[in-house]
Amino acid sequence: MTPPGDLRSRAVLVTGASRGIGRAVAQAFASQGDRVAVHYRDSAGLAQEVLAGLPGAGHTVVRADLADAEAVRQMVDQAAADLGGLDVVVNNAGIYETASLLDSTDDYFERAFATNVRSAFLTARAAARVLPSGGRIINIGSILGERVALPKVGIYSATKFAINGFTRAWARDLGPRGITVNAVQPGPIDTDMNPADGQFSATLKGFMALPRYGSADEIAAMVAYLAGPEAGFVTGASLTIDGGFTA
Repeated sequence: MTPPGDLRSRAVLVTGASRGIGRAVAQAFASQGDRVAVHYRDSAGLAQEVLAGLPGAGHTVVRADLADAEAVRQMVDQAAADLGGLDVVVNNAGIYETASLLDSTDDYFERAFATNVRSAFLTARAAARVLPSGGRIINIGSILGERVALPKVGIYSATKFAINGFTRAWARDLGPRGITVNAVQPGPIDTDMNPADGQFSATLKGFMALPRYGSADEIAAMVAYLAGPEAGFVTGASLTIDGGFTA
């Protein structure tokens, strides 16, 4: 276990790390010399590719259905065992679909809250039992959890508003133990979920002060900052990185 206050050579668990922002976050931590647990649910091949591409040594892959409390507990225990402890947890796993209120389905509502909200709750709860003083929980939220600037995003936005609420509440709960909890709120980011050449790109760029999509690496840099010693006094915060979308 990394000594309290010493965040070098940390043990880091990243959920949903087989692609997109999660993959970039895993690579950023590994590039700093940290040991990373790459979580996946279904994409075993992609997770192994991420693992093989991480610099350094001591990394691992963990699988879990994050809507299953027992599976999450086992994932956290495995990550801690494989990495020799646990210092940082990044709640990144999520799904995104668009639907108006009248077109929304019960199935998407249940899947969105299970993947975007319940998974973060279960992972943070399990991890909080093993994180030391100086530990970090970082939630990947969204600017749509602060401002609903588009139609047909009600369910997704509600899940990300929930993440903002959890971030503030958990910061209060875990602050006395020296553990910080923060969120990163990406705007339009070029990923499989929302490609820069997708059907919504022109509309989204029209909202932005910087009319371009961000990169997953730029989000990973913000996450790395929150996990670093410079951010030791930052907790309960939701930091926006959106090219001025919400300016």
